Amino acid sequence: MEHFVVSARKYRPQTFKDVVGQQAITNTLLNAIDNNHLAQALLFTGPRGVGKTTCARILAKMINSDGTETNDEDFAFNIFELDAASNNSVDDIRSLTDQVRIPPQVGKYKVYIIDEVHMLSQAAFNAFLKTLEEPPNHCIFILATTEKHKIIPTILSRCQIFDFKRITVKDAKDYLKYIAEEQGITADDDALHIIAQKADGAMRDALSIFDRVVSFSGKNLTRQAVTENLNVLDYETYFTSTDLILENKIPELLLQFNNTLSKGFDGHHYIAGLASHFRDLLVSKTPETIELLEVGEQTKAKYLEQSKKASQQFLLQGINLANDCDLKYKTSKNQRLLIELCLMQLASITFDGEKKNSRHYIIPASYFKKKGITPISVTPPKPTVTTNLKEEHLTNNKASNPNSTAFQVNEPPKIILKKETKRASGLSLSSIRAKKEHLIKQMDVVIEDEDLPKEDFTEEALINVWNAFIEIIRKKGKHNLASILSIDIPKVKGTTVYLEFPNATNKVEVERNQYDLLSYVRKSLNNYDISLSISINDVMEKKYVYTSADKFEKLKEKNPYIDLLRKTFDLDV
Repeated sequence: MEHFVVSARKYRPQTFKDVVGQQAITNTLLNAIDNNHLAQALLFTGPRGVGKTTCARILAKMINSDGTETNDEDFAFNIFELDAASNNSVDDIRSLTDQVRIPPQVGKYKVYIIDEVHMLSQAAFNAFLKTLEEPPNHCIFILATTEKHKIIPTILSRCQIFDFKRITVKDAKDYLKYIAEEQGITADDDALHIIAQKADGAMRDALSIFDRVVSFSGKNLTRQAVTENLNVLDYETYFTSTDLILENKIPELLLQFNNTLSKGFDGHHYIAGLASHFRDLLVSKTPETIELLEVGEQTKAKYLEQSKKASQQFLLQGINLANDCDLKYKTSKNQRLLIELCLMQLASITFDGEKKNSRHYIIPASYFKKKGITPISVTPPKPTVTTNLKEEHLTNNKASNPNSTAFQVNEPPKIILKKETKRASGLSLSSIRAKKEHLIKQMDVVIEDEDLPKEDFTEEALINVWNAFIEIIRKKGKHNLASILSIDIPKVKGTTVYLEFPNATNKVEVERNQYDLLSYVRKSLNNYDISLSISINDVMEKKYVYTSADKFEKLKEKNPYIDLLRKTFDLDV
């Protein structure tokens, strides 16, 4: 079996030009070498896997190069690497200071690379201070750390500090693409992008993930293989969730969330990713901010397409709800319910119940087609506006006094502006009530003015239509109204339908919905002269209040053995 070298070691940069994403630092070091302006104590700090140790090795090799050495020369006699995590005692530093006095055997400089320097003990730092401040001319110290804040200020003040930045997703993806081409691997752009995102700014992590995914999928690297191997939520999950939210499909949305959990994903990760997805959609709506979208070209096209479906107001409100759920997740006792409630709220943002059920009409259009009636458009008369009031008054004055030589200008009439009535809010209770009353009045006016059918009907036919309407509203979820309409059986006298209810609450509820009720009854019975009369009967209300004794008597009437059971066991009612 041939020895396998991981990509992080195989493709470790050998020159500053090969270093990914640290152009500012590499240019500074190159200029310092060219101008002989290199400090003797350098501190490389930054996140893991961004090239600190690699740049230290390249620098150590370059300062000893004079152009006469071979390509494979690594100056191993001049470069000393010390791991401060395992050599952090005072004795280790004393041994180091003793070696510093000896000049290099080959080359010009001895370079000491101390990795994870923040792991040195307080005593070791103090023992290192004097040597670091005044090192020999042939010695250069390069310190590397991921936690600069743990280094004492006296060490920091003696070093020239270089802050390495996190590698961007674009730079990491481009380098992975180069490595894939070197190895003869076909890789989707989105697949490499997901790996670069998963690496979180560390090139070494990106290369390790790349090796793992290649071992899983072989020479063909697809987005599906990457998401399956890395156990990350694919973009398609969030695109589907957003489509379901915009279409107000709450049951399907909850089932999709349940399917996501069944695959082993964390609910917290799902809701945080959904908030980021809304953010990316918001960024995609403006051409100036599309460059903030760090995704592949295929995915970017999907973002641009879906951003047209979602309004900016929806996305802002969605980000707010998802972010609020994210903050409450860790403290919640029922975390799944918290996310499901958030998803239902998101799916209800664009839901308009009145708009979706706005099938209210008085007379169907098909009725006029059957009767052969063609509607006549009526144009309202245009108001006559006098453009020259002064000329009109002069004419009137001359007509009343023709012998007058001097024209008398009458005082123009006073223009009285009609005070505008205050408009009620569209969401107030008074406006809703006024809307219902307006619909009823409009219906009555149409009935009086139009020659509509008034066919005879029986009370039995009315009851059948009545029960059919109750069944319809019960299916729509209006169980309260259905129960109220079932309290009394309607009686007919002429074309008037009489109802009795036990209290005023029932009457008010029916009156609020009488427009839909009468429209259905009139259309079904083909009689548009039907009206509704509702009264309150206090006796009926009393009938609906039963005591325990009343209930027992009713049960005894149905089954006399209940009384025998009570007497046998001496039970109380």
